[in-house]
This record gives sequence, C-alpha cells and structure tokens, in this order.
Amino acid sequence: MNGADALISTLVANDVTACFANPGTSEMQFVAALDGKPEMRPVLCLFEGVATGAADGYGRMAGKPACTLLHLGPGYGNGVANLHNARRAFTPIVNVVGDHATYHRQYDAPLNSDIATLVKPNSIWVRSADTPHSVAGLAAEAVAASYGPPGGPVSLVLPADSAWLPTEGEPVIAQKPTRPAPAGQAVDAAAQAIKAAKKPVVLLGGEACRGEALRAAARLEAAGVTVYSDTFVARQARGAGVFLPKKMPYFGEMALAELEGVDLMVFVGTTTPVAFFAYPDRPSVLVPEGCETLTLAERSEDPVAGLAALADALGAPAEGPVQPLAIPDAAPSGRLNPYHVGASIARHMPEGAVICDDAVTSGTGVAAGVATARAHETLALTGGAIGIGLPLAVGAAVACPDRKILSLNGDGAAMYTVQALWTMVRENLDITVVVFANHTYRILNVEMTRTGAGQAGPSASKLLDLGDPKIDWVSVARGFGLPAVRCETGEDFDKAFAAAMAQRGPTFIEAAI
Repeated sequence: MNGADALISTLVANDVTACFANPGTSEMQFVAALDGKPEMRPVLCLFEGVATGAADGYGRMAGKPACTLLHLGPGYGNGVANLHNARRAFTPIVNVVGDHATYHRQYDAPLNSDIATLVKPNSIWVRSADTPHSVAGLAAEAVAASYGPPGGPVSLVLPADSAWLPTEGEPVIAQKPTRPAPAGQAVDAAAQAIKAAKKPVVLLGGEACRGEALRAAARLEAAGVTVYSDTFVARQARGAGVFLPKKMPYFGEMALAELEGVDLMVFVGTTTPVAFFAYPDRPSVLVPEGCETLTLAERSEDPVAGLAALADALGAPAEGPVQPLAIPDAAPSGRLNPYHVGASIARHMPEGAVICDDAVTSGTGVAAGVATARAHETLALTGGAIGIGLPLAVGAAVACPDRKILSLNGDGAAMYTVQALWTMVRENLDITVVVFANHTYRILNVEMTRTGAGQAGPSASKLLDLGDPKIDWVSVARGFGLPAVRCETGEDFDKAFAAAMAQRGPTFIEAAI
C-alpha cells in the first residue's frame, strides 16, 4: 500500500465515493489507486471549473462531500470560481490537490506554485500530507472539517512522493460533527421581540430553506410573521405542498421599498442582507432604518429545532400555508420567452426533479411558472460567479441518479463551463439542459445604467454583445454528443421539453428568446 492507496481507502471508508477529476502527471498514483477501490466513482471533467462545480452540486444533493482531483496550483486555480460558489453555499467538498514531490519543490519547476496561498481564500481547512504516513489521518481530518458546521470546501495537498511511497495502517474514520439546537435564550429573545414588534419579518438562508425547516417556518407565517428567504439559496424545496417564503429582492432599492416599516428582522441560518453590488448614492445594508435585528439560529446551528421552538413559543398553528398544485392546462404559444419556458416546465417536470439555476435574467420567468408545479428542489447560484449551471447539474445527477435534473443557463453563463456537456454524455446522466440564447450579457446592459455609467456606446457594446458571431448552440451540443433542438416558439419548446421528460439521458434545448 502506498500513500495514494491510503488516501482513497480512507475517503471511501468515510463515505466519500465520487471523485470529479482533471488529473495530471503528479496525480498518476491516485489515478492508479482507483482500480483497487471500485467503490469510488471517477468522473472525468475536461475543465477544473466543471470538476469543482460538479462537486458542489453533488455535495448539496448528497449531503456529504465528493472529492476533486486537481493538478497542482494552476489546476486548482482553474476551478476557483465554482469553489467560491461552493464556499458561499457551505457545501462540503474535499479537494485533493496534487503537488510536486517534496524534494522537487526547491527547484521551482514550471508548474510549481504556492498552493497553500492559492487555496486559502476558498478553503475552510488546508493541510499538506508531506509524508505517506500522514495521508490517512489528514484525509479523515479533511472529511470531518468539510462538514463544518457550516460546511465548506477543504483542501488536502498531496505531494507526488507522499502518494507513491509505501505506508501501512488501516483507514482512519472521521468524526462527523452535528448541528446543535439554538440556545433557549435565543428562542425566548426572538419570541419576545416578535410579540413586541409591529411589523416583524424572519429571514431564512442555507439549511433553513430545506423541506422540514420550511414546514416550521410556515407556522410562523400562519401566526402573522412575514417570512423571507435569501435571494440566492444553495438548496430550496419548492412547488406544490411546500411553503414558499417571499424572496429578498435582488436590487437593493426594491428590497428596502418592500421592507418599509419593518421594525424587526430575525435571522435563521443567515446574516444581515446586503446589496449584491455597491451603487452611487444607494445603501449597502438592506435593513430599514431603525429596524432591530437578532439571530435565532446561526449558520452552524439546527434551523429546524430553532424554527419549531419559536413557533411553539408564539403559539403558532400546527400547520402553515403551502403552495397549491396548479399545472397550466394549455401549452404556451407565440414567440418564446422565459415565462413560456416556466409554464412548460411546470406542465411536464415530474415530482422530485432538481433545477440547477444559472439562468440569470431569464430565471425570474421560470421561477414564476414553477411556483405551483409538482414538488421539486432548486439549486441557485450562491456566489455570483456565473458558469455553475452545467457542472452543478452533473454533480446533482451523480448524487441522485433516479431524479430528473434540469440545468437552466444563460448563454453567456453556459460558455464558461461548456465542457460539462461532454461529461454528461460520457456518464449518461439524466440531465435536460436549457440554454436561453439572447446573444447578449443582458444583466450587464441593466447594470451599466444602474452604476451610473450611462448607455453603452459602440465600443462599450462590444463587451456586452454575444451576437457577432452568434453561437450555434445546437451544433455545439451535438458536437459534444447530445441530442439537441432549437425552439423559437412556446409550442415548440413545450413539445421538446415534454419529449425530454419522457426519456432518460442527457438532452439539450436552445431556447431562442
């Protein structure tokens, strides 16, 4: 047994059984060791941003970490954007970052870099296994650390000689941490403050947006307390039979206008809301002036216990409001738009589906359409770094092979990680990809005005336009091996989406909007 064997054995012993990888020379011992552990599923990704985004989707849906295998500092660097998103989603991920042999580092070979510095901003735990005998113990530490709580990406650096040199011993079992319930004082303080407030709201985030927590939050709504969720949530239960809290508006001035008069904001699994960006002469903090804030449950605590205890303390009804099942009878018609897409998804999406949402400006229309669809879950872009919709779906499909996975993407966002299409075909994943092709960075046209930069002129427009040349998405998808179709009308999209839901395997729809 060598260090690579010890690493994979320990990962598998701790129920880390998926590896999203883009390896290089320094990782060949790890690759070879996979043959001795068939329990570990290796998934090749043709770009590291796909590997890290897939690990994020897997972790969100499986509730446990996958590992990535990344080639030294540059390989990690290629995956940083989606690790940033994963950090914001508090997703457990074990990054295995290969490195030069310990004795080779001193020669500053071309791929040498300061890996510890590169991984630090998006890792909640970092170690380097500089001897083969340290690998198993550090691997177990890494798994435990990835759970937090709250969870997050961790990075274990594996020098090549630590991987190839012999070692002995059994796999080390990690101690998985648990989330404590909020303190009784926090529950009492929140209950007293809500009773005294004229217009209280509760803001949910993270784990508080899962099914059981939403059931408890619905009781608060039934008791007269308005419940909001963060704008972007890592994993949220939605659809028929599920409580749908209001969503904190994306634009700060809209949020403050909606929150006017609110005198108490209680946080559950989240913190003070802030504007996504700063704008001239507009506030950054989205809490009305004079509004009191307090925390019922920290991100590290159990939101279900906290919400249930608060509902009991307020004497709330045993049940709260949930969304009805309301499926459109007729297919949409006319020139295609995002609301048509949302209606068709609602008509044909099966119960238990998972939506991976990187649709950017098209997402609002879809969300409106599926609010009363069959029960499903949505994974959102948590860190603002577009390009996660395709790889997130890869990971979700590996974690949940029996569920329909939908990947919704703006065309600009999809180009960031288009290599994920190849992995979908390679692994025969049951994913339906929709790309909204408007051939522009539409959100940036909006932001040009909001930032006070004015309207885009001829030169500025060149950095916002994607239509010269237009991307032929059907040809791109077919080139990766996916069956693909382009839809320009509501009727055409409805037929294409219905067909996709009736079959298994990856398929691609270009929504020309």
